[in-house]
Amino acid sequence: MTIATSAAFQGKLYIDGQWCNADSGKTIEVINPATEEALWSVAYGSRLETRRALEAAAKAMPAWQKLTAWDRAKILKKTADLMRERADAIARTMTMEQGKTVVEARAEVMHSADTFEWFAEEGKRAYGQVIPPAVAGKRHLTLKHPVGVVAAISPWNFPITLGVRKLAPALAAGCTVVSRPASQTPRSLIHIFECLIDAGLPPGVANLVIGPGEEMAAEFMENRICRKVSFTGSTAVGKQLLRASADQVKRLSLELGGHAPFIVFPDADPEVGAKLAVTGKFRNNGQVCISPSRFFVHQDVAKKFTEAAVEFAKGLKLGNGLDAGVDVGPMFEKKALIHTQDLVSDACARGAKLLTGGKRSERFERGYFFEPTVISSLNSSCRILNEEPFAPVMPILDFNKIDEVIAAANNTPYGLAAYVFTNDLTTTMKMAEGLEAGIIGVNDPVPATPQCPFGGMKESGLGRELGHEGLEAYLETKYVSIKLRD
Repeated sequence: MTIATSAAFQGKLYIDGQWCNADSGKTIEVINPATEEALWSVAYGSRLETRRALEAAAKAMPAWQKLTAWDRAKILKKTADLMRERADAIARTMTMEQGKTVVEARAEVMHSADTFEWFAEEGKRAYGQVIPPAVAGKRHLTLKHPVGVVAAISPWNFPITLGVRKLAPALAAGCTVVSRPASQTPRSLIHIFECLIDAGLPPGVANLVIGPGEEMAAEFMENRICRKVSFTGSTAVGKQLLRASADQVKRLSLELGGHAPFIVFPDADPEVGAKLAVTGKFRNNGQVCISPSRFFVHQDVAKKFTEAAVEFAKGLKLGNGLDAGVDVGPMFEKKALIHTQDLVSDACARGAKLLTGGKRSERFERGYFFEPTVISSLNSSCRILNEEPFAPVMPILDFNKIDEVIAAANNTPYGLAAYVFTNDLTTTMKMAEGLEAGIIGVNDPVPATPQCPFGGMKESGLGRELGHEGLEAYLETKYVSIKLRD
């Protein structure tokens, strides 16, 4: 199937069923991180367009809410089907905007299509309860009610997946939405809106505004039309939203930063563990909220693991994500490349040993290419061990005792994900119970899946996305007590 809407509307906002320019006429350029060239211009809105989108969502809410879950599901399932049909074209756009390989981009599109399909069905299971009364003549029940108009703020690193994790459950629950994609990767999510529109989504039910994050967030937090904000991004911004939500006691879902440990035990093959570790670490150049970022390896296998990890990292092919056979694309933007270099330089200045990589690739005249990097012998004061790195750098530390490594892994304000490599059931259970993380992958470096909950502990967020918990995040529970006539 051809993408009938893409050529005409690739650079516009979508408000109340219409593609439109910004009121001011302002646009911004989207840059290809592999070439540093401008790809296209997109409309860049403001608080005014955000307010108009919220008003459109409020107007559309009663009719959308009254539809049966089955009718809403038909649209969401059709959206999923269209995404699968258009996956190659959508993936190409994502690679050009974001930099990840086209293989990873296509996998993201397919995963996001599965998310639409999952919530299409899960919306039919927004069950209430009948509760036995304690007093004769009374009846008690609960009903599920959509929370209302939702603001969905998603970042650049997974521009479709993280947008769809908000759109799909909100729409399935009967909410209407105003979506704010990252201004650096807007066309990726525009493709998804094209699929929603072609699937029959009514005007106003989902709206898309590209614009300044701080200004749009202020409108979301201060406008009483907006009943809930779902945000994926940095912990610092999440805290700002949390403070701003207090005035209206506005509901929040926050998926924030992470600093995930990857813990390797000596009972399993260290070379296999190294391959899993490298796969998890360098996916999307380490620019993943659940990316493993501190590698604790038992002393008995540290040497073998480290040698294997270095070889696997050296074997990764760096290049333009559109080219065949490329394993790692460019970093997202120049600022990220500089940040990565600073983290490596800081670690080396504090005595760390650089085993491979550690610099911007010299093979490319343009583009934000940083060599996959492995370092060891780190001092605990290194910035990379204390800040969320979001970088293609693999710091390796050793450990001896299980209690010590649990304490070291938990010694961070973050608690989004953790990884364990072991074949021992007792070790598995001790780690699952002892690690302070909302997601724990045992021998699994890519654990996210639509039917299972996704979210963090401590300063890594509030609430869960995906799974049945992801639907509950967009529903209120109403309790009804009925006194029957004698």
